[in-house]
Amino acid sequence: MSRGVAVFALSTGTSFVDLDFQGMRGVIATGVVTDPAGVTLVDPGPTSCLDTLRRALGDAGIRLEDVRHVLLTHIHLDHAGVVGTLVQQNPAIEVHVHERGARHMIDPSRLIDSATRLYGTMMGPLWGAMLPVPAERVKALTGGERITIGARTFDVAYTPGHASHHVSYLQRDIGLAWVGDTAGVRVGTSRLALPPTPPPDVDLDAWDVSLAKIRAWEASRLFLTHFGPVESVPGHLDDFAVRLRETAGMVRRSLDRASDESGQFAAFSEEFGRYIRRSMSERDASAYELAAPNFYNWQGLVRYWRKRAADR
Repeated sequence: MSRGVAVFALSTGTSFVDLDFQGMRGVIATGVVTDPAGVTLVDPGPTSCLDTLRRALGDAGIRLEDVRHVLLTHIHLDHAGVVGTLVQQNPAIEVHVHERGARHMIDPSRLIDSATRLYGTMMGPLWGAMLPVPAERVKALTGGERITIGARTFDVAYTPGHASHHVSYLQRDIGLAWVGDTAGVRVGTSRLALPPTPPPDVDLDAWDVSLAKIRAWEASRLFLTHFGPVESVPGHLDDFAVRLRETAGMVRRSLDRASDESGQFAAFSEEFGRYIRRSMSERDASAYELAAPNFYNWQGLVRYWRKRAADR
């Protein structure tokens, strides 16, 4: 017997869905914003969670045909994998995405190839299919835009660091900033904000600038795709910035502790495991691993440090 879909209200006409990713609650969320002009989804998730998303919309009295806009913070499969399928089923949907990610939504072959190198045979079970989006349905962003959908307005900021094509959205009517992965991953009950740093384009200096942009919005709440709303915005951003640099430092030290990749990753895993388990239960550690796998985080920061060394 399947579990009920978990839907949570944020404000009148704004809610989010727990996509129940891989049968675990509190890992991937999708925002749902309703207006007479149509429904907007923020980061609708992977195709493997489409049935959950569809049930949640149905329980709220929303048909797929009611969706008019998708706002993507970035194109990673856990945020954007289902978009092509949604547009195939409802060609009226407009997809808003940073210009660097737009071409990969139109032709996802390179993105799929890259993800397959990371996930191998787990690609299908984890993410499902990723279909192309017709070019005429893609609205490319650069940052600085204001998107108006009926009575709702969303300010757009370019917020790289986690990904070079990452944007964030400030929903002005309720003071909520949809920040994707820029303000980290916070799962379970620990409230520990940790950095998702997969390859290929982690950039710590750009990330610091992005956090400053989000801070300047003075939003009353943040929304993390992994997972949910954050009320204490300045404190969360301060804490996350520290943990981002601390994690990056652990990865850098790991490169000096062994001569081969397996030994380096083992050294990082040991130090990072001690670090998070001071404040996190085993269940929360498992949820974090599902939301932001440790090995891929290590790889992304290794790439960053090696690029920094090569640029000197």
